[in-house]
Amino acid sequence: MSTHKHYLETALQAANAADEVSLAGFTNRVFTVSRKADSSEVTEIDRNTETAISSVLRSAFPDFGIYGEEHGISGPTNAEYLWVIDPIDGTTNFVRGVPVWGSLIALVHNDVPVLGVVSAPALGMRWWATAGEGAYFNGTRIYVSTVNELSAAHVSTTSNAGWEQVGGLPALQQLQVDALRSRGFGDFWQHMLVAQGAIDIAIDAIGLAPYDNAAVYPIVQEAGGTITDRFGNADWRANSMVSSNQLLHHLVIDRLPS
Repeated sequence: MSTHKHYLETALQAANAADEVSLAGFTNRVFTVSRKADSSEVTEIDRNTETAISSVLRSAFPDFGIYGEEHGISGPTNAEYLWVIDPIDGTTNFVRGVPVWGSLIALVHNDVPVLGVVSAPALGMRWWATAGEGAYFNGTRIYVSTVNELSAAHVSTTSNAGWEQVGGLPALQQLQVDALRSRGFGDFWQHMLVAQGAIDIAIDAIGLAPYDNAAVYPIVQEAGGTITDRFGNADWRANSMVSSNQLLHHLVIDRLPS
């Protein structure tokens, strides 16, 4: 058994634990919503889901660090390996009853994400990847598309105040017009759709955090895609994220404001 396989099995177990907590909360709709310092929404389901994930990971690998959205950093501060967790990516969807939300679990080794699990139980969908071992959707290996012209591409964009502040809204709008189809799938889902070849380009909001990005990076990369920030740098700690089937990446980055 490869080391990464052992890590993956544990991450999948943690995703199972997360699904039990989060899906029950989503289904019964009994939770309170509050605002964090950055005005983003949070529920006790977010916190309980992160606790469920962390418990599995910490039990299996007590020497690894953990960095979660809700509970911050715990474990050894100088650890070679760091688990990065977003317990519910898409909390606003969760709160409103939209099933597009999921738990993101990444393993970062020497500041490089080498494993990613994205579990979206309300959709019945799960994606995962480990470095050098390929990317998978519900157990089937996935690959990005081979579309090589924007006029034939399906694009997902997420316009927000962050893009407005950098003067990027016209560029996003023009991309939408020049593409064959434009949609706004949002959050993790758009990048997973790129990884499985269902769409060709995904441009996220500006204002992301590392836990929004870390699990997404290896899945897109192992599917054969390219994933960077809006400047074209592969940086999972950046506040922006653009994924593509690789063939269209430079074209997209060149159109975005620098």
